[in-house]
Amino acid sequence: MLKRSTVPALMIVVLGLALTLSVHQPANAQTIKLTYSNFFPPAHVQSQLADAWCKEVNKRTNGRVQIDYFAGQTLTKAQQNYDGVVSGLSDIGFSVLAYTRGRFPVMAAVDLPLGYQNGKVATTVVNEVYRKFMPKELQDTQVMYLHAHGPGLVFTKEKAVRKLEDMKGLKFRAHGTSAEVALALGGTPVPKPMPETYEMLQKGVVDGALFPLESAKGWKLGEVTKFCTLDYAAAYTTSFYVVMNKSKWNSLPPDIQKIISEINKEWVVKHGQAWDDSDEEGKQFFKSKGGEFINLDAKEMERWRKAVAPILDDYAESMKKQGFNGKEIVDFTVKRVEELQK
Repeated sequence: MLKRSTVPALMIVVLGLALTLSVHQPANAQTIKLTYSNFFPPAHVQSQLADAWCKEVNKRTNGRVQIDYFAGQTLTKAQQNYDGVVSGLSDIGFSVLAYTRGRFPVMAAVDLPLGYQNGKVATTVVNEVYRKFMPKELQDTQVMYLHAHGPGLVFTKEKAVRKLEDMKGLKFRAHGTSAEVALALGGTPVPKPMPETYEMLQKGVVDGALFPLESAKGWKLGEVTKFCTLDYAAAYTTSFYVVMNKSKWNSLPPDIQKIISEINKEWVVKHGQAWDDSDEEGKQFFKSKGGEFINLDAKEMERWRKAVAPILDDYAESMKKQGFNGKEIVDFTVKRVEELQK
């Protein structure tokens, strides 16, 4: 039993300790918990980058922000991802703009078949187009950053495509602009999201697909395709978004918003580089599976470029009917691609 005289002394010690802890405790000690939904499988480099972004936010906020990361469509499906962020099903979302067809008309200009050579250029262009036009279509979320993959090419399972005529009668898994590209080249597009592509090829639902080289390994599509036609003159890209629920963003303390914004600038560069690095890995994987690359000579390449050129004009005209200056959007996008690829 403690003596009476020792109780006040103990109370003083306890109170002193409590005061010391309160001085060193952050003003807002409550952890901010967020959820992040992504359709890429956990092993894909783009999924790993998203997971690393979550960890970096936690690290630089000294644990004040904790993000639960859900890969592989485990929280929201690829097509539902954006609406999931708007409605609050997830706080942060990462998916493809073209999966919600017609919802992002201005940003769709980036996906046009502009002859992309790499992911760095495509990623730079998609962010420049966003900053240039600040489209209302993305204003119901807080855009973290955008990025885009390297050249989208033609892959087939059984029949080699060596000239434009070889596209006739073939069905291709494609979506958004890539579906328009497949159609313009003479194929028949079957619009489905990327997670369904492997099974579609494996079961013969389609004869081929349009995708970047990285997908040969990242989505294991090199296992179910035999030929890749290097149609760079008709190469498109696919734009991706990373967005946050607007109310959730506005509820964050200013210092945390600043930290996240700085991380976003760094991650744009990482994604662009990752697309190019994974394109090279996909190329090697495709080769290791016995895949054949088909080069087109200059004359044939020009035929492919001319075949997809009307897509740009159709886009500009469609945008004009919607009240946008479609020509200005196309001209700016084309100019930046050409300047960056000189």
